[in-house]
Amino acid sequence: MGRVAFFFSEAFRALRRNGAPTLAAVITTVVTVVLLGVLIPVFQTAQAKSDEVSNQLSVNFALFDGTTNAEIAQAKGQLEEIPGVASVTYISKSEALKSLRGELEDKSIVEELHSNPLPASLEVKADNAQDLSTIETEVMGKTAGGKENPINPAISNPFSGQQSTEEIAEVTSALKVVLTVIMALLIAASLMLIGNTIRLSIFTRRREVEVMRLVGATRWFIRWPFLIEGVVVGFMGGLVAILILWIGKITIVDPLSDHGDSFALAQHNSTMAFPVLIAILFGAAILVSTIGSGITLRRFLKV
Repeated sequence: MGRVAFFFSEAFRALRRNGAPTLAAVITTVVTVVLLGVLIPVFQTAQAKSDEVSNQLSVNFALFDGTTNAEIAQAKGQLEEIPGVASVTYISKSEALKSLRGELEDKSIVEELHSNPLPASLEVKADNAQDLSTIETEVMGKTAGGKENPINPAISNPFSGQQSTEEIAEVTSALKVVLTVIMALLIAASLMLIGNTIRLSIFTRRREVEVMRLVGATRWFIRWPFLIEGVVVGFMGGLVAILILWIGKITIVDPLSDHGDSFALAQHNSTMAFPVLIAILFGAAILVSTIGSGITLRRFLKV
């Protein structure tokens, strides 16, 4: 117990002696954790929204007027046999018109129609929305002359939201890259500043470290106070950041979700619960601070 108390007293003495660098390291940790605490739920929400929209995307194949039930069943069976197809649903002309009426803000456009111009169709959903273009190509086919040759004569033409699928994939990929770069920069900045704090502490105690080495102190005996400094910096920074995130949650996210804001509601119902996110960020803050201390000290112990 005496040795442990010595380690902690040395660590806190060094932190008090180097107040300005220690404060800078704590502030850096706070900023890093707060930014990550905001960016991670935002990324999860965007990813969830992307998956939700992607799962709703489909490609529809219009059917010629006068197609019999037997021909529809045959075409449906052929589509279901295509690899990657998750489901095939028949949509009648009346169902298509009803769906269009629900999507339009101006209902009078539909009411003024004297007949139903929409075709019956087969709606195809894929296991992976990005495979819709491949499925569409396989269904429509091509002759030697380059003309479309559907796998079933009842199929007229395709219509889909494939462009939306590609745009969603591009936005999601870009968001992942941006988030990864930001996280890497934040962690690197934390490591460097915390390392500089410990380096300054070592410079002011170089002779003390040299004497301890000369009298036979082990590397770990010298290392422990510095590692504790890193733990304290991470603990303090993580604690302040968690307080800021908690205040932000109860004052901004929760009220917005209660009022039905879709984005805030999705973030509130994120796949990672808020306590779990807080625990991970708090542990990461302490871990990163400790690693920063250890990396810096390792160089000076070679003296």
